[in-house]
Amino acid sequence: MAFGLGVLRLGPQEFWSMTPRELFHAAEGVYGRGTAAMTRAALDALMKDFPDERGR
Repeated sequence: MAFGLGVLRLGPQEFWSMTPRELFHAAEGVYGRGTAAMTRAALDALMKDFPDERGR
């Protein structure tokens, strides 16, 4: 809500009538595009390099 009302300066009616997708794209317009989601292969590599400790 702080983003929609404060940053985008939307009125309550405008904010609550937005879809999540519209809000997401508005955030991209303000902050730019983020990085892509991690792939499964990248997650597997991280899990191999940094395994959970056992025996704690």
